[in-house]
Amino acid sequence: MKIVKFTFNPIQENTYLAIDDEKNVVIIDPGCYFEEERQLLRDYISKNELKVLALLNTHGHLDHIMGNAFVKREYGVDLYLHETDVVTLQMGGRSAQLYGLNLFEDSPMPDVFIKEGEILQFGKMSFHVIFGPGHAPGHVAFYSPENKLIINGDILFKGSYGRVDLPGGDFNQLKHTITQKLFTLPDDTLVYTGHGEETTIGEEKKNNPILW
Repeated sequence: MKIVKFTFNPIQENTYLAIDDEKNVVIIDPGCYFEEERQLLRDYISKNELKVLALLNTHGHLDHIMGNAFVKREYGVDLYLHETDVVTLQMGGRSAQLYGLNLFEDSPMPDVFIKEGEILQFGKMSFHVIFGPGHAPGHVAFYSPENKLIINGDILFKGSYGRVDLPGGDFNQLKHTITQKLFTLPDDTLVYTGHGEETTIGEEKKNNPILW
């Protein structure tokens, strides 16, 4: 599996493409806000002759769903989200107004609700769904043990962790998610984060301030 990262929108969110060797692609947390960003994503998919199979959201915060409507319209694929985070998804328009992001387009509703422990299969790719609330009530992460990687949205960052002061945030839940779920993964698991650089589970077990 190949992971391609784009950093989009004024909040500098990381959008990911997961690609198998048959040119199937899954789009995870499309944050493309400006038309130039949408075109960049469109061009990459077109030039590499990729077939879009699905749209996955780790959670429904504004910066992670800015491109949902575009991807649905452009590629006609199903949107996957945890049911508990529908309320977060539906707050997108109001949040956009607060930030003055007038180009925001409301996300469609999910087509498929995903659950803890489920294994999602797309082409030759599979992801284990890890339910990880704390930053958002219905936050999930997508773990690929065979590729030793996890796309974890805003749960765990390099040297940091997701904020808990937004609606539905809960520090104790987030700490439980990180210490009891993510930190049980192998140390060499590569963590693709919703903002900033990649890290590893082993590095964060040594240095992350969630442990302090």
